[in-house]
Amino acid sequence: MSIMGDAMIGHSKWTGQAMPRREDQRLLTGAGRFVADLAPEGCLALEVLRSPYAGGTFSLDISDAQDAPGVRLVLTGDDLALLGAAGVNPLIEGVDVHPMQPMALGRVSAVGQPVVAVVADTVAQARDALDLIVLDVEEDDIGTTPVVRHRFGGDGRSAPASLTVAARVDHALVAPFALEPRATLAIWEDGLTAHLSTQTPQRCRDDLAIMLGLPRKAVRVVAPDVGGAFGGKASLMPEDVICAYAARALGAAVLWVATRSDEFQAATQGRGARTSGTLTLDDTGRVHGMTAQMAFPLGHWMPYSSLAPIRNAGRILPGPYAVAQVAADISADLTPRAAVNIYRGAGRPEAAMLIERLMDKGAQAAGMDPLAFRRLNIMGPGDLPAANGVCSGDFAGLLDRLETASGYAALRAAQSARRAAGEVCGLGIALYVEPCGQGWETAEARLMADGTVVLATGSSAQGQGRETAFAQLVADALQIAPDHVQVVAGDTQQVPDGIGALASRSTAIGGSAAVLAARALGTLARVAAAKAQATTPDHVIMAAGGFWADGVLLTWADLAARLGTSGAVLVAPVRYDAPAEAWASGAVLAEVTLDPETGVVAVDCLTWVDDAGHVVNPMLVEGQMIGGAAQGIGAALMERIVYQEGQLVTGSLMDYAVPRASDMPPLRIVKHATPSPANILGVKGVGEAGCIGIPAALLNAVMDALPANTPDLSLPLTSEQVWRALSGMDI
Repeated sequence: MSIMGDAMIGHSKWTGQAMPRREDQRLLTGAGRFVADLAPEGCLALEVLRSPYAGGTFSLDISDAQDAPGVRLVLTGDDLALLGAAGVNPLIEGVDVHPMQPMALGRVSAVGQPVVAVVADTVAQARDALDLIVLDVEEDDIGTTPVVRHRFGGDGRSAPASLTVAARVDHALVAPFALEPRATLAIWEDGLTAHLSTQTPQRCRDDLAIMLGLPRKAVRVVAPDVGGAFGGKASLMPEDVICAYAARALGAAVLWVATRSDEFQAATQGRGARTSGTLTLDDTGRVHGMTAQMAFPLGHWMPYSSLAPIRNAGRILPGPYAVAQVAADISADLTPRAAVNIYRGAGRPEAAMLIERLMDKGAQAAGMDPLAFRRLNIMGPGDLPAANGVCSGDFAGLLDRLETASGYAALRAAQSARRAAGEVCGLGIALYVEPCGQGWETAEARLMADGTVVLATGSSAQGQGRETAFAQLVADALQIAPDHVQVVAGDTQQVPDGIGALASRSTAIGGSAAVLAARALGTLARVAAAKAQATTPDHVIMAAGGFWADGVLLTWADLAARLGTSGAVLVAPVRYDAPAEAWASGAVLAEVTLDPETGVVAVDCLTWVDDAGHVVNPMLVEGQMIGGAAQGIGAALMERIVYQEGQLVTGSLMDYAVPRASDMPPLRIVKHATPSPANILGVKGVGEAGCIGIPAALLNAVMDALPANTPDLSLPLTSEQVWRALSGMDI
């Protein structure tokens, strides 16, 4: 039986339906509960003094701050020096990891690094006390420290080839810009309860326990409503630890809420890689070999997932293409800046953009249309599973759908006419793959005494619509209505151990766990129904709303009433280990027009064919795609963190540009789904796809519009850079 059929065996009423998010009613009416909303009466405020310098030894005088009105506690690096170490995922062998140091100890390593924390009765008192601290820094240049030197693939040598092309793309550092800044509420009452704006509550619990020297059972982490994350809330952060330490020291509740300035200075950043590579091809246009060099900045410390972008970028090459020989040399260094971690895409955009620039250059060298060149070199069914891990995908189908949906031939003809009339316009294609979802996740299905079902998931939610989609899956598995299913997530006291929400894994793995837990609950309920009716389980059939047992319908409420009067009367816990990693894919065509007088890039239209496998809720998928597209457009055209001589220049929204509604072009979305063989639902990730394919298509479109032999442009494609390229000036 097919995977999709096995997942939805016997019933599929709710899965695939475009149901509105059940969370929206609460959030849109002001009933959302974010960390900053949870402060109890008498909660203390924590504020942080940050380093204004990129590097140097320092001395402190905190005496006046300690005596300031309302101050309860002043913490320095000396107070936290003996804490345990937070985890760093060792995704690459031989790496010397550099975990978090919550506060500077003797020297500062980056602008924005915490140096002193003050806890006071009010935020105003804490900030006033910060002004009384004397910080004297003897500046020096700490330079960079090599951490990763690794090769993926072979040596990249190919059979004798007639053509070689080269490309270079440098990515700006960007901010994972969530609407809700980070926040921590730590409460000490015979143990620690930490309310965090996080994607990974279980991981944060474990790290807090290790760092504070507490038993795991003495730490509870709760992620309430979370206003966006995008990887920027994937790891425990220094302020989380400082706040928890202060709460334990004072036996009190302590709240820290980041300002937007805090986020620009000290939240994790994304991207920042410098990439280059070559393709070798024969005179028929077939690619035989590829080499790549990718250098990543790490910032001054390494969050848990800091190696994920580096590993992803190296292992993904050569993407969806059949290339016999591939060698990718990857490096990463500590740098005197904010930590760099996963951000929506996490290494996938870097790999996709390099290979797609090379494919455009290969097409040009071979004298072929870019679409035809890709069609010649894509992997077919016989190439799967591929050496880079791609296990499924219909790449020919993606290109065919893209060609048809965009009216590609007509666009090329119109482009020629527009250019003849003096317009500067371009078309850009990107074909991408996306590894999304491997490892394990947990779920627990509970039949409650009132006949409803609670699904506790190890996944978490930051706006994706997790409650809605998982309720649909459970409802189908148990043949009940979704509004009879409550989904619980984000509280380590109420949910089983789990991984959380990142890497586009939650539906593929967390959703699979949810379905298996629901099925297990159905089995338990069938046995209980048989016992209640004094028959055997083989005489009991699950039906809409309950069970038929020897001709008698026993509803879920009836069954629950016979099993207990309160709480959970049946419990089915499941841990699901995915047998393989799911791979999504897609194809994008970007249409752009450049203003020769200003260099402004106008995105006329994006046509996007996406393969996210089996879709649980198309409305949620479309929302994720549009959101990803917005961030992909931002990274391609405007977003950039800038440092000059160690100082952060883009420290506010006056200087850091994010897309507005007016920056969004017409977006034509076309579905071309093939089920994944890597999980029982046949689903693939979708949340990161817009950051992978769209920037590459936009860069190719801009380069297509520029004069031939224009040097490679880097991101973002600002109007100044484009204007200089159009004017023949140095870039």
